[in-house]
Amino acid sequence: MAKMMYRDAVVSTIAEEMERDENVVMLGEDIVGGMGTPGGPEAIGGIWSTSTGLFGKFGADRVIDTPISESAIMGAAAGLALSGKRPIAELMFADFIGVSLDQIWNQLAKFRYMFGGKTKCPAVIRMAYGAGYNAAAQHSQAVHQILTGMPGLKVVMPTTPADVKGLLRTAIRDDDPVIFLEHKALYGVSGEVPDDPDFMIPFGHARLSRAGQDVTIVSTGLLLGFCEAVADKLAAEGIGCDVIDLRTTSPIDEETILDSVEVTGRLVVVDEAPPRCSLASDICATVAEKGFAALKAPPQAVNPPHTPIPFARELESAYLPSVDKIEAAVRKVLAYR
Repeated sequence: MAKMMYRDAVVSTIAEEMERDENVVMLGEDIVGGMGTPGGPEAIGGIWSTSTGLFGKFGADRVIDTPISESAIMGAAAGLALSGKRPIAELMFADFIGVSLDQIWNQLAKFRYMFGGKTKCPAVIRMAYGAGYNAAAQHSQAVHQILTGMPGLKVVMPTTPADVKGLLRTAIRDDDPVIFLEHKALYGVSGEVPDDPDFMIPFGHARLSRAGQDVTIVSTGLLLGFCEAVADKLAAEGIGCDVIDLRTTSPIDEETILDSVEVTGRLVVVDEAPPRCSLASDICATVAEKGFAALKAPPQAVNPPHTPIPFARELESAYLPSVDKIEAAVRKVLAYR
């Protein structure tokens, strides 16, 4: 198995799929960069370094620098998908979905249904999301709860480089629109990645990253590492935690969550989105409805407060769920006997 960074897993998977299928194209703002400058094409190569080298390898017809218009990017992706291409459209920041919601929500997500299943819409929409970079309220948000609630979209949130590889390949080969959410703070994280050029991870299959019998902790993305740190600390005290990495939020792996709660009787869900109508509240409600008899304590949701994300480093740190907050929630459900 090769070892690579999260961002490199993105680039290499896209390159492999573009080599495999000439219908795969990529488009977005500054994914090439440097057009018309003394440095020339790829002088920038994407602000997240997730498209570096693709222009030189595949050319301007398949790696397309777009105007600064998210609605145009998503509209073009929709048209490309209906025309037989497999577009990978990059939204530089997930916060910008607001200006392209009609194309995503009313078009991409509904084509197959409204055309009576007579067409496919194989588009991947990649977005960088999440706080921790001191990028302030308009460039730090987690928007997965909004997108997860839209029928017709598949929503993916990889945590590890291996999951990036397997889930992104599955997304590119899927015949329906897929939202692929990449946490900005994970781009530099390294991990082992399978060498198999056809390595794929099916949607709706969560990953158990820690095993225990006392508490079920559910999360994904950056916060999963916080959950693992809590589980490791409590393990030294003889407290065992199941830590479940969702991987995808639509479809969501209810079975793994409910099976775990059946054993532990206690649930803590950690979510970077604000608390109202969040993924955490949805999972807590699902377990209360379908696994109530197994519960020994009320499910606990750990979210940021219902407020815009602060810019100041100290305030942003206080805003986000932390190891201490997650540990406190775990100890709270353990207090019920």
